[in-house]
Amino acid sequence: MDLGASIQGRHVLVTGASSGLGRHFAELCARHGARVTVAARRRDRLETLVEDLRRLGAAGAAALDLDVSDAASVTAALEEAEREAPLDILVNNAGIAESRPALDVEEDLYDAVVDTNLKGVWLCSTGAARIWRDAKRPGVIVNIASILGFGVTGSVSVYAATKAAVVQMTAAHALEWARFGIRVNALAPGYIATEMNAAFFESDPGLAMIRRIPTRRLGQPEDLDGPFLLLATDASRWMTGSCITVDGGHLVSAL
Repeated sequence: MDLGASIQGRHVLVTGASSGLGRHFAELCARHGARVTVAARRRDRLETLVEDLRRLGAAGAAALDLDVSDAASVTAALEEAEREAPLDILVNNAGIAESRPALDVEEDLYDAVVDTNLKGVWLCSTGAARIWRDAKRPGVIVNIASILGFGVTGSVSVYAATKAAVVQMTAAHALEWARFGIRVNALAPGYIATEMNAAFFESDPGLAMIRRIPTRRLGQPEDLDGPFLLLATDASRWMTGSCITVDGGHLVSAL
């Protein structure tokens, strides 16, 4: 049975693609034959990624400078991506985290997290939606949220608040833009093993957190592949406003 789960030849724009999950999603799309445009503030890291994407089988690959918190930068990046090829899919992945108690969060850090994680999703989503609406083309938005949008732990108050807002923004945009043929869904990963968090998860507090995950392990980036491809393709053609948690059961472990 053909579920319509092909991303081959479709043009995908991935924000925050210079490292981490953004890079992983870009490589995943390339392996499935998509045209991939990667965007981030660190353009130098993107140039090497573009070469890798072409080797992986991307139908095309390009890099863009993008500061998601700046409206002019977002507009310019979307216009440049459209010149490459009509955009089909936007992946709002750019994000930053804070890890300190709320009383120690200074205004500059608060602004940086909110501007990137929330304002950035707003600017990129509304910018892409205007293009699709005006061109009378369908479009797909996949927002990368987090299980911290549904539950919290210590020292992540600003990050958790932005991810909860992204979940609600996903639903609100899905409601408003369905009539334009624009689908908006979100992926909410649990704790994923990366180089950046390796030291923490080898520590006593990190090992204790892993024990609270019902599957007793961290997620790997490839654990997100199936849910991501579901949301990015026509396999989810009757899904909009949904948020899929991929967390090894972490959110249901409290009881």
